[in-house]
Amino acid sequence: MAELEIHHEGHEHDPKGQAIGIMAAILAVALAVVSIMSHRTHTEAIIARSEANDAWSYYQATRIKAHNAELGLNLLQVLGAKGDAAEKMRADGEAQKKKYDGKAEDIQKEARGHEAASEAAEHRGLRYDLGEGLLEIALVLSSIYFISRKIMFPWIGAIAGIAGIAIALTGLAM
Repeated sequence: MAELEIHHEGHEHDPKGQAIGIMAAILAVALAVVSIMSHRTHTEAIIARSEANDAWSYYQATRIKAHNAELGLNLLQVLGAKGDAAEKMRADGEAQKKKYDGKAEDIQKEARGHEAASEAAEHRGLRYDLGEGLLEIALVLSSIYFISRKIMFPWIGAIAGIAGIAIALTGLAM
């Protein structure tokens, strides 16, 4: 088997480059973590919004049932129905209306809770998105060092990376 010889011409030892490479790797890992957090938070917001929509649909259905019960009571009154059958219908209608009115309040509270959870997740997701963007900028700026050999790019990248991580961490506190 032939031996492979690797030439190292033009690849002098660059301690700054090694440090910047390690920094870029750390930024890439932070970017991956923040990216995953962002995606999961947006998914959480979508699920909460769907649950809120379902609850509002259930609320509407319950309100329609309450309205139908009320309509039946009004018809009994307008028609002046008397007798045992009318009284039974009146009692059933009042019980249904009371049941659906109470149920509607509970469903409305649940729907508002899901809406609040969705909004909170969206606010957290926005923090993660901003942190993700800054980490991407940091990674690109740090990588420019290998083309330009100018140390200002990794410094600006480090600042953007620190800002990105800090903003993403504020999403955890929400």
